[in-house]
Amino acid sequence: MAFCTVLSASVQGLGVEMIRVEADVSNGLPMFHMVGYLSSEVKEASERVRTAIRNSGMKLPAKKIIVNLAPATVRKKGASFDLPIALAVLTAMGYIPEEAMERVIVTGELSLEGKIRGVPGVLPMVIEAKEQGCKSFILPGENETEGRLVKGIEILPADNLEELCAYLNGAARSEKSKREKKENEKNRQHRAREDFADICGQKAVKRAAEIAVAGGHNLLMAGSPGSGKTMIAKRIATILPELSWEESLEITKIYSVLGLVDQEYPLITQRPFRNVHHTITRTALTGGGRIPMPGEISMAHGGVLFLDELAEFPRNVLEVLRQPLEEHQIHIARNYGNFTFPAEFMLVAAMNPCPCGNYPDVQKCSCTPGQIQKYLGKISQPFLDRMDICIETPKVVYRDLDGERKDLEGEETSETIRRRVTDARNIQRERYKGTDIRTNAVLGPQEIGHYVELGEREKKMMEFAFERIGLTARTYHKILRVARTIADLDYSEKVKEKHLKEAIAYRSLDKKYWGR
Repeated sequence: MAFCTVLSASVQGLGVEMIRVEADVSNGLPMFHMVGYLSSEVKEASERVRTAIRNSGMKLPAKKIIVNLAPATVRKKGASFDLPIALAVLTAMGYIPEEAMERVIVTGELSLEGKIRGVPGVLPMVIEAKEQGCKSFILPGENETEGRLVKGIEILPADNLEELCAYLNGAARSEKSKREKKENEKNRQHRAREDFADICGQKAVKRAAEIAVAGGHNLLMAGSPGSGKTMIAKRIATILPELSWEESLEITKIYSVLGLVDQEYPLITQRPFRNVHHTITRTALTGGGRIPMPGEISMAHGGVLFLDELAEFPRNVLEVLRQPLEEHQIHIARNYGNFTFPAEFMLVAAMNPCPCGNYPDVQKCSCTPGQIQKYLGKISQPFLDRMDICIETPKVVYRDLDGERKDLEGEETSETIRRRVTDARNIQRERYKGTDIRTNAVLGPQEIGHYVELGEREKKMMEFAFERIGLTARTYHKILRVARTIADLDYSEKVKEKHLKEAIAYRSLDKKYWGR
């Protein structure tokens, strides 16, 4: 009897479970049997493994082969267990020395001819392997660049089973040209030739967008069709601050699990901008499946989730955003366990004030009061309370569109705005150093009391606004967060009266349209 164990990994949501692949080869009725709570694609691995071993020039003896994937309580899915199963069997048969597999993690899919194919979720696997103290990680050559994003662990890329076995037996490994590229030059390119300088007028709305990005605040724009809501929202991507190395890895992990990274340039260095259509389902937005995978909310982590035509979204879809907007993570419970996905994103939404889009212009609006009430009623008060900044986008006038006047006055470019946003983010980074707070938008009530100090005049103003406007506790705190960001853009250590006035003004839109 020959027994061997090879370590592998299984991605569960965004978490990683270490899996022990145990192989036992003994005398008995010839068979290849696999156990360990396996999905159908893992069960099929037995045929792929046997054929790949044979086509790689090695022979399986006519013996009883049992493969167990432990722990048995964890559901195994995907084709990433092909290579670890093959190496466990070959080690048990003596083709590979046992010491070569000590403290080594293996993942990869096998073709029938013995080639090793890439698999999704390599980055979180390598990170977990390093944290577990493993010395090496054997992975497909296609995933080499992604694996090398993690420093401090040896990456052993392999393109076919025969060469891998020869290397594990001490043969010299052919040095291939490294697939490492310059730091993600492709991802550093701008998404498009879009710029805030393209927007005519709408200075108040552009100011609101700048404040929203500087503090990571949620932004709601409402106005008639053609007023530039979508145009402004799409250009928000051009003023987002650059990602730190830690943030890039965190976002890349999400896209790695979904199999959406570019294997040539795997590291994501631009903040995500997810433009979601109003026909999206709740599952696609939040994530789900038998073993849940991240949805659009998590794919927007660290960036922007844009909902155009907000009132066209089904109300039950919008309501699922309330908890992630407040807690900055999303919890999904399934029979296989509870999963938590990151969801720290900036929500940008755009909508018309009525079905025809012309309300409150009674001369042009053709909607009845009932139609307007029903249309606006799709947006609940709890959802509105979670929008930090609400602003109306007025119609563009000819004066703003006039080419000669536009050239004379000029419009700020995205690069200019981005520099101010970056300065504000740097101020916040220094202020919150040593905490898990990244932006003003995630300040809790206790942190607000510590970081947002108000003088007597400012306190009286907030008391008056609370009673006059009818603020809730949630909107009260959001006004203080926005005021803190406005003060940061003003390079002011303290929140002053003028900062509060501007922040309070961004809460007037819901009173105008919803009367709340």
